[in-house]
Amino acid sequence: MATLTRASQQLFERSPDERFSSLVELRDHCGQEKRFSTDHWQPPQTLRPQVVGGEVTLALDDDIHRLSDWSFSQLCRLAGVSKETINRLSAETASQALRETLPASDKPLQLLATGKSIRSLHGVSYTRLWNDDLLSVVSEFASDFEPPQVGMNGATGLYCGEQDLFAFLIDPTGWIEIEGEAFAPGFFVWNSEVGRRSLGIQTFWFQAVCQNHIVWDAVEVVEFTRKHTAKVGDGLSEIRRLIERLVAKRDERRDGFVKVISGAMQQTLGSAADDVLKTLASEGIPRGLAAKATELAQQSGRFSIFSLVDALTRLAQEVRYAGDRVEIDAKAASLLALAA
Repeated sequence: MATLTRASQQLFERSPDERFSSLVELRDHCGQEKRFSTDHWQPPQTLRPQVVGGEVTLALDDDIHRLSDWSFSQLCRLAGVSKETINRLSAETASQALRETLPASDKPLQLLATGKSIRSLHGVSYTRLWNDDLLSVVSEFASDFEPPQVGMNGATGLYCGEQDLFAFLIDPTGWIEIEGEAFAPGFFVWNSEVGRRSLGIQTFWFQAVCQNHIVWDAVEVVEFTRKHTAKVGDGLSEIRRLIERLVAKRDERRDGFVKVISGAMQQTLGSAADDVLKTLASEGIPRGLAAKATELAQQSGRFSIFSLVDALTRLAQEVRYAGDRVEIDAKAASLLALAA
């Protein structure tokens, strides 16, 4: 079974002003940010860094806008100068250096301004997906899900800062018994309106969540991510589908899920490692990965389908790229069909 630490990392990285007590409060915040935000399109050579109040700002539509730490980093990258170098200069010198190094282009930049603050700068290929739109899908299709117990530092698992959003939700009434062990559904969902991270979701069934928000003994782990390009909006449909599938398992296939997992715990793919490797190969699992999974499963004493699915799920968490993790998760889940 997998141990998921994504929510735990968020628990300790987020400052108090990025924490929210409920999904309603988080959505209200994201809705306000969307309503008070405007995209400005203009060529990079028209940007005018200038000093106001001892800090570097940008003038948009003849109005002064402050830069966030993220948008300032993007401005430095656009100019091709090191942020660390710029930060060592006086505000006046830094402003002049940026004005002299910003490129000229026929293609406009899109600058996201919320109130009098510039939150991000992007080229024409970037497509924004609002946090509010993501939470709308979550609220509609995961209405029975809620944050886990409050973490050891008071955080709830719901976060939104100047760079990104992250939400950890579980169904506290969705527990099922599988051979004396309890599992419940949950998921992580994330997004960035300013290009800090991709749009994504990870769904799972778990046995426990500690006060550090570590998810213990997770199975059926499925992850989906989408970059903020022209089709990022299609990612919402996939997120909705994954949430609906999770809810359907809880509501409509609870008995079937128990039977499948129970069968997977009882049924083996063979008594010898060579037999198991042949079966895994026939299911499209690469030999190297199959060998590692077989070795892990053997530690449980028998080559049950469940032990092999569990081994593949654990191995997937060690894979660097999300696309490869998704592929391994899908192949692992397909093995459960052998026990159906």
